[in-house]
Amino acid sequence: MESKNKPALYWSLLEFRDWNFYIASTSKGLCYVGSQSKTFEELAEWAKKRFPGSPLIEDREKVELYKEEIIEYLKGKRKSFTIPFDFHGTAFQLSVWNALCEIPYGQTKSYSEIASHINKPAAVRAVGSAIGANPVLITVPCHRVVGKNGTLTGYRGGLEMKTRLLDLERED
Repeated sequence: MESKNKPALYWSLLEFRDWNFYIASTSKGLCYVGSQSKTFEELAEWAKKRFPGSPLIEDREKVELYKEEIIEYLKGKRKSFTIPFDFHGTAFQLSVWNALCEIPYGQTKSYSEIASHINKPAAVRAVGSAIGANPVLITVPCHRVVGKNGTLTGYRGGLEMKTRLLDLERED
């Protein structure tokens, strides 16, 4: 089903307690984690833009490893992820997403701290845009980025989801 140019995207709905969101992977790794409010149609639109022409196949078995690690995190039993990722972005976006992965569990950083960390201190707005484009919520922890004064700011999954994730990490 996969071709060299059109990798299949395997998806499933992750349901755990009151958490429900779509996840998708390629044969290389996790490529999408949605938010509570996202529908399958939104996953399909995202896939059409990011992986044009790739088939979208429901396959719980192919995404099980990713589900397991995310559920362990939601249970408070996992502080970092060991799963492979397959996300695509510009070099700048990838540098931002890699910086997000370096924010320790239970801690937060500001947008300006991320910009400084990647040696682009004047690129705070661009950092915000790159964070907003993060395709794999939770696992690449963009929820750990807050405003300079510590206030919660935009989050693709919504501020309620961001608050829940930060609260989850504070409980440990």
